[in-house]
Amino acid sequence: MSTFPITRLRRLRRTATLRSLVRETKLDLSDLVYPMFVCPGEGVVDPLEGLPGIGRRSVDRLCDEAEELAALGIQAVLLFGIPESKDEVASEAYDADGIVQQALRALRERVPELVLVTDVCLCEYTSHGHCGVVQDGEVLNDLSLELLARTAVSHVEAGAHAVAPSDMMDGRVGAIRAQLDGEGFETTPVIAYSAKFASAFYGPFREVADSAPAFGDRRSYQMDPPNLREAMRECALDIEEGADMIMIKPALPYLDVLAAARMRFDLPIAAYNVSGEYAMVKAAAASGWLDERQAALESLVAIKRAGADLIFTYWARDAAGWL
Repeated sequence: MSTFPITRLRRLRRTATLRSLVRETKLDLSDLVYPMFVCPGEGVVDPLEGLPGIGRRSVDRLCDEAEELAALGIQAVLLFGIPESKDEVASEAYDADGIVQQALRALRERVPELVLVTDVCLCEYTSHGHCGVVQDGEVLNDLSLELLARTAVSHVEAGAHAVAPSDMMDGRVGAIRAQLDGEGFETTPVIAYSAKFASAFYGPFREVADSAPAFGDRRSYQMDPPNLREAMRECALDIEEGADMIMIKPALPYLDVLAAARMRFDLPIAAYNVSGEYAMVKAAAASGWLDERQAALESLVAIKRAGADLIFTYWARDAAGWL
């Protein structure tokens, strides 16, 4: 067995070029998807304190930013909608002229090379802020599936290349897959938020999307944070129902879940580097406590190293200049 001084692992760390040659995990811009938020109006750019550099944009300004993203080399975006109005059954989520549907049509025309993924959920569109239909204070699973499937179909009809259900209702992947196939969209991928935990790290997102629940919380349908084995069951069920890709959310506090999924499943796996993870680094960098670029890239590499093929991250735009 070779020992020091014959074995010196520092030999391959001496220069930046040597380190690059033997680097085990490599991050590429094509690994990253940039979340975007579209809102009603014209000429609107509404920055929000909780997510520095990220904000709500009207369709016209969203398209302007999308053109800039494509020029930087970003290949895919994830769309969230902030509707004109909300109601008990999330009508604007599946309205053919809803805000996401408008954005999809405009983006298809302005930036045809960009891959358009849509978040399929009802929370931004319901007056109560929950991810499904509510009756007597309870979120009803099976009644919500029809609305989620209608939403997915309306997004694809408007131009979505892939749909990403994030609601965590049981059976929603199967319901969406069946509805898409029945409408002739059998080639559209479903990217399932399979292990989405009831996390404290979503706070800034809820400010942007105006989607905090009006009562209670989402712990009856989002996953309990201590559960790893249950996360694997969720992933397996979504795959059985027809998911083309699964997602772990959040990313950094759940790298063990991501690594376990990578060891068990062969299909592509995504991870969502969520708003709270981004905001913490931004806040620390603003106070001079750490270097944002280094911390952000270290975070993204950790997610990739744990097993993610695709990373949904608010740093995608900055990373285009860093990588």
